[in-house]
This record gives sequence, C-alpha cells and structure tokens, in this order.
Amino acid sequence: MWATAVGVARVRARETERENALFRDPLARAFATAGGLGTSSPPPQPGDEVERRRRLGVATSIVIRTKFLDDLLRQAAASGIRQVVLLGAGMDSRAFRLDWPEGTRLFEVDTAEPLEFKASVLRRERAEARCERITVAVDLREDWPGALIAAGHDPAAPTVWIAEGLLIYLSEDAVELLLARISAQSAPGSRMGLTLGSRGVIERFGTRAEPGSAASMWVWEMPDDPVAWLAGHGWEASSHTLRERAAAYGRPLTTTPQPEEQPGGLISAVRR
Repeated sequence: MWATAVGVARVRARETERENALFRDPLARAFATAGGLGTSSPPPQPGDEVERRRRLGVATSIVIRTKFLDDLLRQAAASGIRQVVLLGAGMDSRAFRLDWPEGTRLFEVDTAEPLEFKASVLRRERAEARCERITVAVDLREDWPGALIAAGHDPAAPTVWIAEGLLIYLSEDAVELLLARISAQSAPGSRMGLTLGSRGVIERFGTRAEPGSAASMWVWEMPDDPVAWLAGHGWEASSHTLRERAAAYGRPLTTTPQPEEQPGGLISAVRR
C-alpha cells in the first residue's frame, strides 16, 4: 500500500509547478520520479467517466488536505508545540519544506520499506531537514507507541499528530485502536489533524476501482458525526469540508464533482 504515497507525491509535484500553488514541495518530483510515476498519469479509457471523476476528486482532495495540514502544523508550532508525529508518513517532506521553530522534533512513523526508499531519494537530493527528524520503522498494527517512545517521543509534552490519507485504509477496529493509542500518548493541549473518507465514497468510487489501485483498498468512512466521535476520545474537534476549505484557499471547486462525491473530510482537534 505504501506505493500509493508515490502517487500522492506526483499530485504534490504537479501542484508545486502551478503559478498559484497552495504549497511548494520541492522534493515531490524526485519521489514521484524515483517511484516510476513522473508527474503525468495515463488518461482513463474513453467513456470512463467514473474513473475520470475519481482521479480528479482524489487529486483535488490531496491538494486541499496538504494545505489544510500545513496550516494546522504552523499553528501548532506557533502555540509552542515542539513534537510532531506523522503516522504513515509515506513521502511526506514537511520536515524539509516547512519552517520549524528551534527545538522541534519531527517523528516519521512508517514501515521500513517506504522509509528506506525515501532515504535513498533524500540522499540523492542531498536534502537537509529544517528540524530534528527521526524515523521510526514500525507497522501501525504493532506496538508503534512503544517504538515511538524508544525513539525519543515524550508523552508528557504536547504533540501534534498527523494522520493524512491513512484512516480510509484501516478497518473500523484498527481506526479505534489507533485513536485510542494516540490519545494515550497525548498530553493536554496536544493537537491532531486527520483526513477522513466522506460517507458513501467507497460505494461510489472504491467498489468500482481497478484491483490493486489505491481506491480498491478503501475500507473505512468517517462517522456520521466525527466531532462527537472524537469528543468521546477526549478531543475537541472541528470538521471542515473540502469545498469549504477550497473556497477559503481561493481554489473553489467549480469544475470538480459535487461535494458529496468528494473523497475527503478534514479534522482539526485539540486534546482536552
């Protein structure tokens, strides 16, 4: 599944090349190219409107969620938080492209294979992190909190957690366990940014996706009331739609599918 992270890098590389880009990710092209994708993708078959809409919706979702989480991380840093944990980090390059306050420690949690692939690209690009970057090679189905603490994470200090494009691939039980573990490692004042699959997106796009594609592996959608769901875990959350955030960023969704057809759901939360 980690290869889907290369596809995300391709989308970020395309956005970076736009004159009015919502963010700049100088490493995205290198990740996409090393993964064999470049910045172009084969067009869907003629008449495959569902596939065309799915690709457009996913790409739009990636761009908007990246901007949303960039802003959340900057706000967390401005509030004084100096621990960052990226769960299922993939080809995330925020350690290299965002300006971090002195003393920031950023943990990238993922399995060994994507971290090793990423390290090879970073060496080739001679990339230098703008904060203390610590990689933690562990499967999220295993004891990742223990591995994170062993790598230097301090649960007694506030942390900002990011789970981007991750939860939709997990079962409901796995999502609940992940959230319980995050909560147990979060001091009061910790923050969290989540991206959730919107209701019905699996039926509309996932069940008709090509076998082996990212969409074919989608299994979990957001609860009917994500704010109440997170309140039950001790988080005070705000929920945002892609359309709302896109409009706020000056990128209104006038040529994309209707909001109920958009993969997405953007959550910011604070630990009570």
